[in-house]
Amino acid sequence: MSDMSANSFDNVRPAHLHELTGERDIATVDNANEPIGVVLEIAGAGSQIALDLQRLTECSTDPDPAIALAGKVGSQIKVRVGNSWLLASVRTQKQDTKTPGGILAAVDFLGEGEEERLTGRIHSFRRGVTGYPIPGALVYPATSQDLRQIYASDGRASIQIGNVYPTKDIRAGLYIDAMLGKHFALLGSTGTGKSTSAALILHRICEHAPEGHILMIDPHGEYNAAFRNTGLVLDVSNLQMPYWLMNFEEHCEVFLTATGADRQEDADILSKCLLEARMKNRLAEQMGKITVDAPIPYLLSDLTNIIQNEMGKLDKSNTSAPYLRIKNKIDEIKGDPRYQFMFSGMLVGDTMNEFLTKIFRLPARGKPISIIDVSGVPSDITSTVVAVLSRLVFDFAIWAREEKTRPILLVCEEAHRYVPNERNADGSSVGRILSRIAKEGRKYGISLGLITQRPSDLAEGVLSQCGTIISMRLNNDRDQAFVKAAMPEGSRGFLDSIPALRNRECIICGEGVSIPIRATFDDLEEFKRPASEDPSFSQLWTNSGGEEEMMSRTVQRWRAQGR
Repeated sequence: MSDMSANSFDNVRPAHLHELTGERDIATVDNANEPIGVVLEIAGAGSQIALDLQRLTECSTDPDPAIALAGKVGSQIKVRVGNSWLLASVRTQKQDTKTPGGILAAVDFLGEGEEERLTGRIHSFRRGVTGYPIPGALVYPATSQDLRQIYASDGRASIQIGNVYPTKDIRAGLYIDAMLGKHFALLGSTGTGKSTSAALILHRICEHAPEGHILMIDPHGEYNAAFRNTGLVLDVSNLQMPYWLMNFEEHCEVFLTATGADRQEDADILSKCLLEARMKNRLAEQMGKITVDAPIPYLLSDLTNIIQNEMGKLDKSNTSAPYLRIKNKIDEIKGDPRYQFMFSGMLVGDTMNEFLTKIFRLPARGKPISIIDVSGVPSDITSTVVAVLSRLVFDFAIWAREEKTRPILLVCEEAHRYVPNERNADGSSVGRILSRIAKEGRKYGISLGLITQRPSDLAEGVLSQCGTIISMRLNNDRDQAFVKAAMPEGSRGFLDSIPALRNRECIICGEGVSIPIRATFDDLEEFKRPASEDPSFSQLWTNSGGEEEMMSRTVQRWRAQGR
């Protein structure tokens, strides 16, 4: 069969493939070298092929798992083009009503590789297509050995995260430079194992690069336990983020309460008084001229005194209401213990070097990741805190560009909260700075990792800036459509299987892999997992005792606004 030319199949439907070879003993058929169909139609990114149902049935019992799945949706097939093999993925199937036992399938081209002379297998695989087959060309099943060659790391730095579906021994890898160099997104509905998978990927990156620089924003405190031994965990008890690192826009978000026209008036007053407060520092005197955004330390008491003095200069025709609004808000924040991690009087010293060194892990000393747990941050300034941390990453990368400093990976969990689309936007600065990092960050050595369960709620264009998308099961139709729209045409056949993925399974498309793959994540050791498991109602509701002490401790933490 394999010796017959493609021309002998002109005008022959695949249901009759077996008739051309005569009666055969199925047990002796070499399925790897027997065609399973023919090419019917060619297009730029894909093709339509016709498959023989009998041949697919014969392949289904093959000991090679790749051959056993041949022709099924999500499987790979190959077509010979000259001395090369063209690899394609089966996207859809339907019955061929014109031919009994025939199946029509749409396939997406993935790439091509050279043919080994002795074995006929694929090697030197590369993405993209340079030579197309012609209608009537024979279609063969891709073997596990073919897939092993295709998914090999080809010498590039990579991390292994699991096994390629449906195999048990072909490892699924991610190219680190390609994945981080063009951003990545990890998507998945609640309960699919998204947090554990994120921890797995970050652990593998940390193991590969123990002197790396990773900053993760953790809104729920899930990852503290996972990285306590391999990273630095910072929360409201030890973050000590100086308030004067905020730029003017971030100051406005925290100190201004007015809306509409009054807000602009308050902003003008705050701008003038804040610049004057910064100018009182010796650093400002040495530098000569500074802007209101310059990270120069100042005293909150100086700022309130300057506001008080400006209010005293008013004539009777002007109102003091804007000055009182700003001053009262600053006094309120100074006296609120929840804000002490940022607005403590102890943070007025010039600790910018030490703070950046700590959160950026410079040097890493074998602990390359810092987890910023913002779950204890008051909700009204959480977005501002995330905005400050994200902007510090971006500004540092810009001003350190001449130093050829090491790149930084910024990972944002629950990304849809901070980079929302226009429908959910609240005008906060965090969305603007993260969108800017998505668009420009890679030029300055910043990699962005977005983790979210609602990709359709992300800002328009942000997901398309991610060169690698790792998608777990998505239950929402709008989310599925949003992800498909962000991926190149050749990957969309894989993305059709997103609703059918099991827990801890994913589709990986983009720069971080040689071709789109479906993979099963490795098991992660218990002590490396995030604290993201759902509570067991049936188990916890059978326990009793100690409720009074538990309630007393809870109320104490509640009143103290701390843990």
